[in-house]
Amino acid sequence: MPEGPELHLASRFVNAACAGLVFGGAVETSRCSRGPAVPFESSAYRISASARGKELRLALRPLPGALPAREPLALVFRFGMTGSFRLAPRDALPAHAHLRFYTAPPGPRLALCFVDARRFGRWHLGGDWQPGRGPCVLLEYERFSPLVSAEGKQPHLGHDAATEEGRENVLRNLAHKAFEQPICEALLDQRFLNGIGNYLRAEILHRLGIPPFEKARTVLEALQQRRPSPEQTLSQKIRAKLQSPDLLELCHSVPKEVVQLGGKGYGPESGEEDFAAFRAWLRCYGVPGMSSLRDRRGRTIWFQGDPGPLAPKGGKSRKKKPKGAQQGPEHRTEGPLLPSAARSRSRGARRGPPEQGTAQQPEGTSLQQDPEVPPAPVKGRRRRQPAASGHRRPQRIKANTRSLEEGMSAS
Repeated sequence: MPEGPELHLASRFVNAACAGLVFGGAVETSRCSRGPAVPFESSAYRISASARGKELRLALRPLPGALPAREPLALVFRFGMTGSFRLAPRDALPAHAHLRFYTAPPGPRLALCFVDARRFGRWHLGGDWQPGRGPCVLLEYERFSPLVSAEGKQPHLGHDAATEEGRENVLRNLAHKAFEQPICEALLDQRFLNGIGNYLRAEILHRLGIPPFEKARTVLEALQQRRPSPEQTLSQKIRAKLQSPDLLELCHSVPKEVVQLGGKGYGPESGEEDFAAFRAWLRCYGVPGMSSLRDRRGRTIWFQGDPGPLAPKGGKSRKKKPKGAQQGPEHRTEGPLLPSAARSRSRGARRGPPEQGTAQQPEGTSLQQDPEVPPAPVKGRRRRQPAASGHRRPQRIKANTRSLEEGMSAS
């Protein structure tokens, strides 16, 4: 599922691919699209993108003299589980291209497409980021984890919404009920850690050896005591952070590593080869020898060692076997979704829309958990199905046999 780094890679791709292109005409949506129509038409306009956390903003700006005369328009995307952008020939659109922006003649006839096989992705008109999301762990690191000043003092953060963000926003709000959860679930709270997702939380916790089901408040309270010595110089304090980063610092540096890897469907390689560097980078998520459990939302968390005191009761920890080992049904665990798996799932998506019960949470819902993740199915009591006529006969035979036995014993 696309997380913060994937949204930033998509933004880079759009800006690089569309840098010399002029688009024209109307924006087209597919027949089975779940997103709103985009009421934008211009004879000549340009496209640019920016990303923040798990959202991407696409800006459509008409060129001078373009007709009809109109104001620029912005759209904000959330990618769901399989969203991405592709640039393709107009006469060879990729499957599941639910939103299409066509280039204007006389240039090459191309289309920038928002592709989403499982259709959990969303877009809305207007350039506003979704309200309630915290600062981006990648681009707003200054506010997420402020560096000490040249005088060796921590910068003072006020209580207004514009400054009380990031690292201090987490540490000042540890009394919030969000931090009563296991740390693996609290890391997905987009109100505090905008951009962290399933594979990132596993990698961050693994590097620090933190059990995923340790109470979040217990883990984070220790960071309140971490203050640089006033005798250290600025360079010494920065070096200490780089050599032994804490959990909130890794929430910035680990996603940054993924962006620096590139690829992930936006590199020069094709297919699974574009994911080779990312697979080699993974230390925990889906790696053979690691264990896994499902959290309360039904998402798989990978870890090594003790899961922690808040592990789900009755949850069975499963260890991923090496590729050469034969795996039975009891050892099959959820792993990273690679391109081959995405293609096989997309074939199923062509058969029809997903069931209503797996749809994305509606707009305006709480950001306590990652809103792009479809909720896990809720188990309920099965309705008793009426027995078929062919299954009643053995019951009558058994009843008749019992009556005959009772009559024989009475005699």
